[in-house]
Amino acid sequence: MSAHSATGGRDVHTVYFPAATPPADVDVLVVGAGPVGLSAAVELAGRGVEVAVVDQARVATLIRAGAMGHTPRVVEHFRRWGLLQRIRDEWTFPPEWNRGIRLVTSLVGHELAPTRAPSFASPGTRRNSTEEALRRPQSALQRVFLDHLDERSVSVAGGWRLTALRESDDGVEADLTEVDHASARTIRARYVVGADGASSTVRRLAGIARDGERATEKRLRLIVRTGDISDRVGPAPSGTNIVFNQKASGFLAAVSTREWRVYAGPYPLDYEPSEPELLGIARAAFGFDLDLEIASATTFYEATQIARTFRAGRVLLAGDAAHVRTPGGNLGEGFGDVVNLGWKLAAVLAGSAPDRLLDSYDQERRPHNWRVADFALARARRAAATLAEIRRIGVPDDADPSSQAQGRRTEIARRIDADRVDAVGVTFDERYDASSVIWYEDGPEPDWRGDVYADDPRPGHRAPDGLIDPYGGTLYDRIGNNFALLVLSSDRTVEAAFLGEVAGRGLPFTVIHLIDPEVRALYGADNVLVRPDQHVAWRGDALPVGGTAAVLDRILGVSTAPESQPLLPTILTSEAVS
Repeated sequence: MSAHSATGGRDVHTVYFPAATPPADVDVLVVGAGPVGLSAAVELAGRGVEVAVVDQARVATLIRAGAMGHTPRVVEHFRRWGLLQRIRDEWTFPPEWNRGIRLVTSLVGHELAPTRAPSFASPGTRRNSTEEALRRPQSALQRVFLDHLDERSVSVAGGWRLTALRESDDGVEADLTEVDHASARTIRARYVVGADGASSTVRRLAGIARDGERATEKRLRLIVRTGDISDRVGPAPSGTNIVFNQKASGFLAAVSTREWRVYAGPYPLDYEPSEPELLGIARAAFGFDLDLEIASATTFYEATQIARTFRAGRVLLAGDAAHVRTPGGNLGEGFGDVVNLGWKLAAVLAGSAPDRLLDSYDQERRPHNWRVADFALARARRAAATLAEIRRIGVPDDADPSSQAQGRRTEIARRIDADRVDAVGVTFDERYDASSVIWYEDGPEPDWRGDVYADDPRPGHRAPDGLIDPYGGTLYDRIGNNFALLVLSSDRTVEAAFLGEVAGRGLPFTVIHLIDPEVRALYGADNVLVRPDQHVAWRGDALPVGGTAAVLDRILGVSTAPESQPLLPTILTSEAVS
């Protein structure tokens, strides 16, 4: 369990999944209790869906944690789930250690480029979001999600392995075996969400292959454990750093007050570095000799593997089960999957939309993930080329004060700065431009770019957010979990039409009146319909032919979505698909 540290906060080293028996019947079974799987349960439970989660593991540990950085877009989701402050409270090292991402020769060495970060005296301006980025380990997220689900009486059961799926016209039977015990159980669910990681059993059972470019090298993500090093680094060292020197490169990031993440490699795929070699790289990242213990080492690859479909009948994939790619935001894309899928599953289960609405999940999320993956892989390759050039220049020893050494550091800093690429498009340009459930407008779409973004209110794009209440309330706060009609003029004709139509459809619906002319200018229409995942679905000064019925039929997949995916084979076992 979590324990309070000497400086406050909590050291979430081990998170225990409940030892429970899964229910026999449920609307949605989520397989996988990582951050994506648990957030899927949070999203669905918040929409009144009966959901249960199973995972073959019994615990999650801090030292196996992957991504720690969460973009403002992800923080927007945390806020809507009502869990943002709880996640902030689950820090595993003092938040004052966070000083932005520093580019350094070592932790105690030279800073190579100015750090872009808010400060106490100058918080800076938020672009495109009311939220700032956040750093918390995955185990902290899991702890918060588990506590929230327990409060809502949502079943989460660790120690259960999925072995088979059988699909029929109205549901899926999932066979489970309890790990280390002889118990077996079959769960009946309307739908199954596979959030069980890169080696997803759900994906294999569904017979879904993956496409992408395989890696030619590998890297290692180490968690190293230190003693008290405050005499060398001070009581509040920089918690997030990217190191460039002749021996170490990549992140040196705190995961707790005594554990740090260090990268090693790249290595040939068949090479196994020795422990002394890895410890030497870690010490080079710190920049001084210290006692270290390797707490964990995990392999990762700069490659792309994306499922050929995110939906097969009543089985849907999310997170790493659907897409694995070069590190840098994959967890955030998993949360994006959950938010896109959640309202659609809820609408189908409530009878407000047909099953074929779920086809749009694949139509929208898979192309987006390919865009982000291609950008991430290209950026990783540029970074590798930059590192090679830096090492050709030669990173001077930290203790070398000579003018020649300083000249080389200046040249290295110039080279790093020339290659720095903002990923604002990755964070915010979550456009869905080939969906059957968006009411598109005529005119070309500008090319998607991972490094460029401006607020875009056209259908298919994330609705621009902002403060609508001087006391801190945002547009997204007002939208909540609902469909929302933004009324940006004094004409309420369209509003009346929508209210009349949604009354008979049982849709959660909010009308928001905004009289600020700058908001009207930004959104470019008198009326804007926003989906529960905060994407614009339709906008206009007047209703199109067919009126509100036509708009809602399109958005809910009633009239224009393609036919549903075929069912799974009659029975699948865990050995059925390699």
